[in-house]
Amino acid sequence: MKRLLLALVLMVVYTQVQAQDWGNLNRYREANDSLMKHNKTKDKVVFMGNSITQGWYDMMPEFFHENNFVGRGIGGQTTPQMLVRFRPDVIDLKPKAVVILAGTNDIAGNTGPMTLEETFGYIVSMAELADQNNIKVVISSVLPAYDYPWKPGLTPAPKIVKLNNMLKDYCKKKGFVYLDYFSAMVDDRDGLKDELTYDGVHPNKAGYEVMAPLALATIKKL
Repeated sequence: MKRLLLALVLMVVYTQVQAQDWGNLNRYREANDSLMKHNKTKDKVVFMGNSITQGWYDMMPEFFHENNFVGRGIGGQTTPQMLVRFRPDVIDLKPKAVVILAGTNDIAGNTGPMTLEETFGYIVSMAELADQNNIKVVISSVLPAYDYPWKPGLTPAPKIVKLNNMLKDYCKKKGFVYLDYFSAMVDDRDGLKDELTYDGVHPNKAGYEVMAPLALATIKKL
């Protein structure tokens, strides 16, 4: 009983904290201040995203450090949350480019029901903000996922395919760069290949080792 009460209290506290900082603006505040204070943002590329980007930095920090990349991923976030923190976590750092990887948590409904058009719109808003601030734009494909282990039964695979087509067409129209992870990582069910993931959604080290050269080659084109 005591454990149950403690769990409920912790849940309430967590919910209140999330409500006070919905976009998680505090997550990288000190790190951003340090980069700007020591003038270490020049020629950097910011990777903006959710747990897939966060996990990449956690699992392969050398990929970021050796290539002058900045990881700004936050687990569980949806595109409207990323848009809220896009200025402090991207624009204010004045990077050369931003690599946006977002959308799968929208399809999972992490912050409530959303249409693909709404998700697309939030990604477009981030891209437009970057472009207006002379930051080169790279929009990544959403990684394949056959199902979400934390919310099974949503059939995300066809939605991801459709969203990726929308993003690819948008990049072509606007002259932005489309970074296609999907084609290199998809299986015959439009899910993530088993050998590249530990849960069907998030890449393992082998998955990131597929993504890394694709990202490097794309950024070099800029």
